[in-house]
Amino acid sequence: MLVNIETERVRKQMTKEATASKFGVSVKTYYNWINEDVDIPSKKLLLMSDFFGVPMEYLLGGASCAKKCVV
Repeated sequence: MLVNIETERVRKQMTKEATASKFGVSVKTYYNWINEDVDIPSKKLLLMSDFFGVPMEYLLGGASCAKKCVV
């Protein structure tokens, strides 16, 4: 599970449905991404990174990120 994406979603106080809508995908697609059933397309990952203000590597669980990340 990609917990860092979920962490950032909660930090922004967004529902899973609102997050899916924000990135132009269905809720099912969003769930598949979070559960790592399907890879997140790089364009969508970049949009998430910009929106949440964190590095893509952090969203994928590859880097730690204290309260504020530098993108």
